[in-house]
Amino acid sequence: MNESKYRRVLLKLSGEALMGDDKYGINPETLSYVADEVKDAVDLGVQTALVVGGGNIFRGMAASSKGMDRASADYIGMLATVMNSLALQGALEKKGMPTRVLSAISIHQVSEPYIRRKAIRHLEKGRVVIFAAGTGNPYFTTDTAAVLRAAEIHADVLLKGTKVDGVYNMDPIGNAQAQFIDHIDYMSVLERRLHVMDTTAISLAMENELEMIVFNLKVPGNIRKVICGDRTVGTHISDYAT
Repeated sequence: MNESKYRRVLLKLSGEALMGDDKYGINPETLSYVADEVKDAVDLGVQTALVVGGGNIFRGMAASSKGMDRASADYIGMLATVMNSLALQGALEKKGMPTRVLSAISIHQVSEPYIRRKAIRHLEKGRVVIFAAGTGNPYFTTDTAAVLRAAEIHADVLLKGTKVDGVYNMDPIGNAQAQFIDHIDYMSVLERRLHVMDTTAISLAMENELEMIVFNLKVPGNIRKVICGDRTVGTHISDYAT
């Protein structure tokens, strides 16, 4: 497959996706691998944006559960996403891709402020855009930030790279009874409490009729396959379940 089905995509990565086999932090080999996978999309002429979490460095909700003020913990988590975004920017540019980091909180020395029209203009010029610092507000996850940014830039699809093949009816890790779901609608995700994204993110995607594809990032070539419309890869989530 050499032709993209989509004109503009947003790829959501967890912070853990950058750890590789390490227990925390950023693994250089994994970072380079992710950059190569993103390059597959860029080489197809697809306008590509990314949102990366910060869980490999700091997880706000976990810190909050141990007594830290939730808002303060979430702001620290936002800074972790900025660190990951800058690392990802460096890896992408080493592969020859012009990249811009746009942050929802102001850090002028290392990133541009998030401005929707500027983000769209960067995409139109062929630059990879990385949205950092979530929504800029506490109490919102980077999943919700990804859906919000995808809606704002009019992305055709939101791709969520994970460590499993897609969505299952239960946690597939260590559970042989888990059944793979190849296509599901938003309301079923909410009603069945499937752990795809948080409920705010799924509700926002449903309201904006944003197609989502959840796929295994660890399989080389999967980003290219889903962008080219290969329905054998990942779980497709939309407003209908056919």
